[in-house]
Amino acid sequence: MFYWIMKHLVVGPILLAIFRPWIVGLENVPKSGAVVLASNHLSFIDSIFLPLVVPRPVVFLAKSEYFTGKGLKGWATRVFFQAAGQLPIDRSGGKASEASLNTGLKVLAEGSILGIYPEGTRSPDGKLYRGRTGVARMVLESGVPVVPVAMIGTEHVMPIGTRLPKVRRIGIIIGEPIDFTRFEGMEGDRFVLRSVTDELVYRLRGLSGQEYVDVYASSVKEQRALQSR
Repeated sequence: MFYWIMKHLVVGPILLAIFRPWIVGLENVPKSGAVVLASNHLSFIDSIFLPLVVPRPVVFLAKSEYFTGKGLKGWATRVFFQAAGQLPIDRSGGKASEASLNTGLKVLAEGSILGIYPEGTRSPDGKLYRGRTGVARMVLESGVPVVPVAMIGTEHVMPIGTRLPKVRRIGIIIGEPIDFTRFEGMEGDRFVLRSVTDELVYRLRGLSGQEYVDVYASSVKEQRALQSR
């Protein structure tokens, strides 16, 4: 109920009126049943606007730090992410990655929509980076269709490192569902996982028109952080 109120009566109408997002392919989101929305990731606000334009609730797996902040800011951030239907996950790797996978599978088992960023983190420069195979494993284990989504222009509205968004129009392109059931039972094959991931990222590249870089976005961020010291 809280999610519905925030989306349709409080936050949603205001944001939609200010940023006037255009959307193509909304009919490609199934009206019922579990599905993965796999999106490129340009800005913090991607996780806000995609759920706003999709009629059904969309659950994103968000880093746990968003839910553990202190003081008024921490409280406001926690309430905001809860209102947006996001679930906290530990992204430190190892057992935490397995727990994140299980959380996503639980969402899908309930017949819900799960939002995922195959790149694993926001693009540092607007380019499209190599996908992480965790999304492929989740898709193959659940057996649900994958709908590719391209966020357009969100990096200009709220670039990494900024606190307040700029008022600019953004776009959302939703592609046709991808069926990976031909790989059923092969989620333990790392070559299959890479193939599925690369096919998905290739679709995202076609929708978004982004330049593709065959390295992980997190690696680029780490290198830039070291160079700036």
